[in-house]
Amino acid sequence: MAAPTTFSGEVWAELRLADARDVPHIHSLIHQMAEFELLTDLFAATHELLASTLFPTPQPAPFTSFTALILDLSPSPAPASADTVGSRRLDLSASPLADPEAAAFPSPRGGGRVTAGFVICFPNYSTFLAKPGLYVEDIFVRAPWRRRGLGRMMLSAVAGRAAEIGMGRVEWCVLDWNQNAIDFYEGMGAEVFKQWRICRLTGPALDKYKGTGSQEEEDAGGKAQ
Repeated sequence: MAAPTTFSGEVWAELRLADARDVPHIHSLIHQMAEFELLTDLFAATHELLASTLFPTPQPAPFTSFTALILDLSPSPAPASADTVGSRRLDLSASPLADPEAAAFPSPRGGGRVTAGFVICFPNYSTFLAKPGLYVEDIFVRAPWRRRGLGRMMLSAVAGRAAEIGMGRVEWCVLDWNQNAIDFYEGMGAEVFKQWRICRLTGPALDKYKGTGSQEEEDAGGKAQ
């Protein structure tokens, strides 16, 4: 394993739109997240699936479909571009940061940048508000870079973009045992709904419904059961 890379002094964080070059890092970060959440038994993503679903051709405008964002850290200021969604300057002078995985996460944008996290989000819809919203599927920062204000910067940037384009709300899920995350989200002003439960069809439970779009005549127009 390569020796840790130590970051000190000023470091610049940029949350930017991802592209297909980021797929290997996105895949690795999702696996790290699955390990943290003790859900590796559910991990089935591949580079090919991520590339085809997140970066189709032609690609929809950001925040109108599946949108992947990458958190890069740079030893020098990165000029803002059309891909920049959020940014933050870190002062590590008093507490240099050793990143043991830096060599495995070089940003494809070059310039000594290191990829440290990601966000994946997509639009949903609120019938009560009669407005589109934004659902954050994943937000993740690699362990060495946590507790540096980067998660707050990432979520704030996504929420800000949703507000700017007229969306009615931003939603996401949190594991009930992750009290640190719950406290963090509540500290940002989010309401955690304890009375709601996630319902999901996947795998064989979903596949058994293939071809059931046309019901028998006596079911047509009936009340959903």
